Amino acid sequence: MKIIIKTVFVIILLINSLGSSAQKQKGYSAIYSGIPRYDDRGNVVSAHGANIIKDNGRYYLFGEKHSDTSNAFAGFNCYSSTDLYNWKFESLALPVQDTGKLGPNRVGERVKVMKCLATGEYIMYMHVDTLGYKDQFVGYATSKTISGPYSFRGPLLFGGNPIRKWDMGTFQDHDGAGYVLLHGGDIYRLSDDYKSISEQVHKSMTSGFESPAIFRKDSLYYFLGSHLTSWERNDNDYYTATSLKGPWTFRGTFAPKGTLTWNSQTTFVLPIEGSKDTTFMFMGDRWSFPKQASAATYVWQPLTVSGTFLSIPKYVEAWQINSATGVASPVTIGKTTMKSTDKGLIKYSGNWKQDTLSVMSSDEKDASFSLKFKGTQIGFYALSRPNGGYANVRLQNSKGKTVVSSILDMYCKYPAATLKFLSPVLAKDNYTLTVTVMGERGNWSDKRKSDYGSTGYFVSLDKIVINE
Repeated sequence: MKIIIKTVFVIILLINSLGSSAQKQKGYSAIYSGIPRYDDRGNVVSAHGANIIKDNGRYYLFGEKHSDTSNAFAGFNCYSSTDLYNWKFESLALPVQDTGKLGPNRVGERVKVMKCLATGEYIMYMHVDTLGYKDQFVGYATSKTISGPYSFRGPLLFGGNPIRKWDMGTFQDHDGAGYVLLHGGDIYRLSDDYKSISEQVHKSMTSGFESPAIFRKDSLYYFLGSHLTSWERNDNDYYTATSLKGPWTFRGTFAPKGTLTWNSQTTFVLPIEGSKDTTFMFMGDRWSFPKQASAATYVWQPLTVSGTFLSIPKYVEAWQINSATGVASPVTIGKTTMKSTDKGLIKYSGNWKQDTLSVMSSDEKDASFSLKFKGTQIGFYALSRPNGGYANVRLQNSKGKTVVSSILDMYCKYPAATLKFLSPVLAKDNYTLTVTVMGERGNWSDKRKSDYGSTGYFVSLDKIVINE
């Protein structure tokens, strides 16, 4: 009897402990762009080149898992959410294979998943290649359950041959027909079981045109894509047509010119349908080579869609979506604001200067700023610019335990002061935020030997926002 009572007591303690732990991190109440996002385990969400599908009332996000040391295939992650704000890690849906085309030191990118209505199977598509991008083809994998595990089946065949192109996307039309999209504007219709190609619907819209994505509103199709600048951002364009077969009409950019699509590259458009409206959510990647795992972020924005006009007229840093009504609305960030010049509260270590852009900046390795506060959430705005570098962020509680950590990329081709970090909502406590200059930067060369990325190591602070 004593053993039973003791066992029950331990179980109760464990349940209470789990409940208490779950309450410590309450997550997010909006969609935020350009910041690291944390999943239910407290890890940064790693899901680039992604898409989202809704299944049985939940949203499922599939994307590329990355490391900070190589562009080699590390697997495809699956996360789920009920609100698009907070993401639960479900699985490594497709891991690195022991050998073969998705084995070690290969490339796997642009993962997309669709449910085949004819069979009920979940089919995953991806760009497969060598690290030198010389063996490209569209591959596919299958699973009976949405979160996997998925079984890699090899190349998707058209007329018995693989489709040998790289950047790819998918689109599922209102009638359930599935399509694979290729860079340059190629559109292929999938067979009824989604495991092969039945026909080429459209061929070669334009040269380049990477990261293809299509969505449909009423009877009009919109085809989005980027230019060829490796992981660098550019002004993405779009086309419209009343049929997937075309003719497709070039419409130009869908974000203000010079914003480089708000510093992102198209990956997918998610229709969020409700009783009052449908919000079309643009999903873009903000790459950060080489630290693709820790410093690359996401730009998710509500699109303005009216006839042939498509636009993201302004960058919305935080917004909410009512999944029942389909209505999107912007929200404010933080209740207390502190400027970078409030030196009595913000402690600077090392060489920091207030530059001409009215922010505190430093490019000295190991220079840092810190702030002690009591509250539930903290974030800060910083200036991204052509000579921006990497910053290390650490948030510690009153016991000195690190509860949130991340690496931030402060590079941008033009100066832009935006939200760079926002912690999840935590238990109310006394916290210390410390941000340190790493003395590292993101830059790279592509296969054409063109150089991209930052020219310096600057980290900056514009203002801090706190929720008490």
